[in-house]
Amino acid sequence: MHRSSTAAVLKMELAPWDLYCLSICYIQEGLVFCNPRISDEEFKKTLVNHLKTSLSRTLDFFPPLAGRLGATESDDGTSSFFVDCNNAGAEFTQAIAPGVSVSDILDPIYVPENIVSSFFPMNKICNVEGVSKPLLGVQVTELEDGFFVGCSANHVVVDGYSFWHFLNSWSEISRGSETISKVPVFQRWIPESIKLPIRFPTPFERRNMFGDFDSAPLLQRVFHFSKQNIAKLKSRANSEAGTEKISSLQSLLAHVWRSLLRGRRSSSTNRNPENQEIYFYMPIGTRDRIPLQNSYFGNAIYAAKVAATEDDILHRGLGYTAMKLHGVVAQQTMEQPIKTMEHWAANPTMPPSVGRNSNVCIVSSSPRFDVYGNNFGWGKPIAARSGVGSKFDGRIKVHAAADSDGINVTAYSTKESLEAMANDAEFMEAVTF
Repeated sequence: MHRSSTAAVLKMELAPWDLYCLSICYIQEGLVFCNPRISDEEFKKTLVNHLKTSLSRTLDFFPPLAGRLGATESDDGTSSFFVDCNNAGAEFTQAIAPGVSVSDILDPIYVPENIVSSFFPMNKICNVEGVSKPLLGVQVTELEDGFFVGCSANHVVVDGYSFWHFLNSWSEISRGSETISKVPVFQRWIPESIKLPIRFPTPFERRNMFGDFDSAPLLQRVFHFSKQNIAKLKSRANSEAGTEKISSLQSLLAHVWRSLLRGRRSSSTNRNPENQEIYFYMPIGTRDRIPLQNSYFGNAIYAAKVAATEDDILHRGLGYTAMKLHGVVAQQTMEQPIKTMEHWAANPTMPPSVGRNSNVCIVSSSPRFDVYGNNFGWGKPIAARSGVGSKFDGRIKVHAAADSDGINVTAYSTKESLEAMANDAEFMEAVTF
């Protein structure tokens, strides 16, 4: 699919935060919709063409997503990267899933990956492959009683905030708007102290930082936490820590991390020594910290590391763990993201492989993203699901719940660990069914 007009942006430079994503996989997020109350035959005739046309119109406002990564090779054996807004096109796929209903996706205890993964284009693609592959892929899959919109976007071009900015804009256009409410800003913010372009050895190593996709099987399960139960966790965490500073999200993440550790400990294949140092990585947004424009379109995020021993996390309580998270977040001043960017630019390396490293947990996404405001003209989505990109043991995704009551947490781990979490009375007491 090509854009219908000439791009105003011809070339987009990339900041260190963007380039850091070269070796990971495309962002893959999808939305589940029920069929509207019109005849199925009438609806199916118009659905795909309408979404394809509105997507093309939306790309007029987002020319980088219709382009490709550009690479410039130098005589010294290095390469640098940028976004070439060449209108090479996004990928659009129409699919039908005979016999698959909405309940087949939402009812199983574990997300049915064999079904859901087939709803996404460009599976298991590394971002650096955007030199030759589309930077955006969309697949619309017709279900027996609904449809699924699966999107894969190159993480070098977008972070989660920008990804949902684009989806929100597409849904606006799809509903009949002639323009979008939040016009993206493509100019990258890069400190003057960083010399461009940033160069990498040629050829660039194409690898997945999360290890082998097809190694020991991992499952994902969605846990729902109501606002009321999250408030209880926050109250408990602050009471135990003797403070009022710990946020709702920090309390919830601490609760999930502790249960995931208990689940891993119960699995003989995933057990850590009690005194082993463990790490919890949280996404830190920089739009408000630097600050950047609210509509800054690109990666404006980095990871902050919380370090502790497993014994301390498990035995010193929720308040201790939540306060560890709060302390690291509180350290992220306006200067910190700039220092992080400068440090990486001075020695640009790709993130180390996580694979099946059982002492690491990484949080992604945010409950602030407007996931359920994406009404394409036939009602709001009823659920969100992710693809196989960046799947690893210890990943924790957080989204707002569909009914605006609380937060959904998707935990990725082994079946043994997830079963242990489901049997963890302390953890499940806060889960809402």
